[in-house]
Amino acid sequence: MKVMIGMSGGVDSSVAAAVLRDAGHEVVGVTMRLWGGESDTGCCSVSDVDDARRVAQQLGIEHVIFNFSDDFETHVVAPYVESHAHGVTPNPCVECNRHLKFDRLAKRAELLGFDAVATGHHARVGHHEDGRRRLERGADREKDQSYVLHMVDEAGLAHTMFPIGHLTKAEVRDHATKLGLRTALKPDSQDVCFISRENGREHFLGHRIPLRRARVIDRSGEHVGEVDAVELVTIGQRRGLGLPGGGPVRYVIDVNLETPSDPTVIIGDADDLLVTSQECASLTWGTGPYEGEALAQTSAHGTPRPCVVTRIGIDRYRLDWKLRSARVAPGQSIVLYDPSDTWVIGGGTALAARP
Repeated sequence: MKVMIGMSGGVDSSVAAAVLRDAGHEVVGVTMRLWGGESDTGCCSVSDVDDARRVAQQLGIEHVIFNFSDDFETHVVAPYVESHAHGVTPNPCVECNRHLKFDRLAKRAELLGFDAVATGHHARVGHHEDGRRRLERGADREKDQSYVLHMVDEAGLAHTMFPIGHLTKAEVRDHATKLGLRTALKPDSQDVCFISRENGREHFLGHRIPLRRARVIDRSGEHVGEVDAVELVTIGQRRGLGLPGGGPVRYVIDVNLETPSDPTVIIGDADDLLVTSQECASLTWGTGPYEGEALAQTSAHGTPRPCVVTRIGIDRYRLDWKLRSARVAPGQSIVLYDPSDTWVIGGGTALAARP
């Protein structure tokens, strides 16, 4: 097969390319140039692009660079900024996968005559009993990335490969070491690639939108503190709220921007974070809409929660938790897994759950 492998400059995509090459495929490594601004982390820095190129040389495969910076700005960066401006917590890695790696790149691969696109994600392509494809968790549960890939449906999986999905992270690094790859000991990227470690999120957003001070109030409406930038506050946050020290731990349970001239952050105790249900929208499904029992994961490496999924409107579903669970910040991805916690049913975006 002729396979285009996305190479980010990390150890996972490096080994994925090696696995494909050793399996006899015609492999071309591609690095996407996504972000032209300052970057010292993620897969957008100059050093990462150079690592990808030099690993391709080590493996003896062709390497090219695609410039998708305009698409990245439109589909990832701009929505990220817009979400913060409206008190929503975005998930840029999910949107990058949705619009860039499994849409823009896949279309480019098809146009150029490739049979499949591969990535170094820790996930697997499995099959239902009737032969339909499904997205499954990677063999290494601690590194599983099916959560950020939930938008890849059955049609997309037909032309997608995850060459290291059956390996643990330790096995990936061991394989890279045996091959002498320069990325063998390279640390994993943990941060949003267009937010630099040196300057941070406040610096990035402050150059794109005005950041507003906001009152912090408790559930009775009493003014108890202030935050410098309400756009940086998220549900569940317990630090940086301008509260006096020595008191009980308080958490953000809501962010109210309905009155632009007087935005407020509402705080409460841990029990105030708990809800019996959660609504979500903009769902994508692996093989079709679903209602019934499922497990819901609300962060990239969160613990799946048992729930019952019910459709309550057009593209709108309610998750009734088996046990009261912490509310999910609006804008975050909620990914549904089958009750055995093996494969992805689908996923969507959390809506606000008011106290």
